[in-house]
Amino acid sequence: MSDDPDRARLRALEARIAAAKGQDAKSHTEEHYSQAHLAWRMVIELVAGLGIGFGIGYGLDYLLGTQPWLMVLFTLLGFAAGVKTMIGSAQEIQGRVSAEAALKEPGAGAPRRGNDDG
Repeated sequence: MSDDPDRARLRALEARIAAAKGQDAKSHTEEHYSQAHLAWRMVIELVAGLGIGFGIGYGLDYLLGTQPWLMVLFTLLGFAAGVKTMIGSAQEIQGRVSAEAALKEPGAGAPRRGNDDG
């Protein structure tokens, strides 16, 4: 008789675990926040590249008296560096998303067995 309450508790625990596994890990709000975070990261990388390029160019122009040529040149170089960094971030995110999708897909990456003489 002492096993009956334990079995009932065990079944209840198994049901709760199964229900928890069935739920989505992320809500729609969290996914939206994640996407906004990635977008802001890319914007900040671009603005930082522009700002650093502008600062270096302005500083060199001030020291060398070549205004505005070095400022324009380094601003364009900063823009190019910012775009390159954004592309690298996008590739990193794409790789992470494709790896997560491959893990979720049943049978992905599993070797085929049998004869493929087809």
